Amino acid sequence: MPVPITALYAGILTVIAVVLGVRVGRQRLKNEISLLHGDSPELLEEIRRHANFTEAVPMALILLALIELNGASATLLHGLGIALVVARIAHPIGLHHDNMRHPLRGVGSMGTMLVTVIAAGVGVWQFLGA
Repeated sequence: MPVPITALYAGILTVIAVVLGVRVGRQRLKNEISLLHGDSPELLEEIRRHANFTEAVPMALILLALIELNGASATLLHGLGIALVVARIAHPIGLHHDNMRHPLRGVGSMGTMLVTVIAAGVGVWQFLGA
């Protein structure tokens, strides 16, 4: 069964993941560091921006696909997808080694969690209503 709405957001989020990965690669070349981060806070930031993305986004996308397969409305799916994209753009902008309280970090982190929790709740609701 097709999941075109989830596919749209998976595509957009993949572009963001690639950009974050390229930024890691550039910092590795600049600092001539193959593994880990050496003493480079800039490389560490880029690694964590990319890693945080890859830790959080797959579960959210899996949940979006599952609730789409189970008949969630297009409005709900687009709302969650847009919120996830905004959150995943905000988070790396706000993630800095020397500023834990940057507002965009909070927007990204909380936005991602909120999308994931809502999608999980909808999935449970769909099961209970089935």
